[in-house]
Amino acid sequence: MLLQRIQQQFIDSADLKYQCAQSLAPVVEAATHAVLASVTGGGKVLSCGNGASAAAAQQFAASFVGRYERERPELAAFSLTADTAVLTAIANDFDARAIYARQVRALGHAGDVLLVLSTTGNSANVMAAVEAAHERDMSVVALTGARGGRLGQMLRDTDVHICVPHDTPARILEVHHMVLHCICDGVDAQLLGLPDTPTNDTENT
Repeated sequence: MLLQRIQQQFIDSADLKYQCAQSLAPVVEAATHAVLASVTGGGKVLSCGNGASAAAAQQFAASFVGRYERERPELAAFSLTADTAVLTAIANDFDARAIYARQVRALGHAGDVLLVLSTTGNSANVMAAVEAAHERDMSVVALTGARGGRLGQMLRDTDVHICVPHDTPARILEVHHMVLHCICDGVDAQLLGLPDTPTNDTENT
C-alpha cells in the first residue's frame, strides 16, 4: 500500500511536469528574457516567498551569485528572505506584511526584477512586495499555483505570471523548482552558448 502510494507520487509529479512543459514553456521563456535583460543591463533580481518558497528564493539567488551548472561571471541577485535581523525588525516595528515590501522599496530600482513565489497566490507579504515593485517601476516574475489567487490579479502586462495548474502545494513547488532551474539554465545558455555536453560539475544541492 505504501509502496504504491510512493510510486503514485512520482507518477503524479511527472505527469504534471509533462503537462507544464507544453503549457508553461512560453511564459518561462518570457521570464528568462526579463531576468536576463535586467542583469545584463545593470539591474538585479530580488526574490522572496514564504516557507518552502523562501528556500527556493534563496537557492535561486545562490545560483545567480554563485553558479548554476557552469562557470560564468557573477550575476546580481538577492534573496529578501535571508536576513533574519531585517525580517524580524520589520515584523516587530511595523507589520509582518511589510517584511518584503520595505526591502523592495529600499533596494529596488527601475530595471530590476522582483521574483516572487506563492503556491496560493494569496500571501499578503508577497502581494505587498509586488505593490512596492510596481511603485519602483520594477517588473515582476510571479510563480503561483491553482488559479493564481489575488496576486495574479495584481500583475501588469509587463509582468510575467507562471501559474502551475494544480492545487496541491507539493506538486506546485516541484514545478516551481523546475521553472527556476529552467530560468537559470536559459540565462546561462544565452550568456555562454549551449554546452557541448551536459555537465554535473556543481556543488549546489
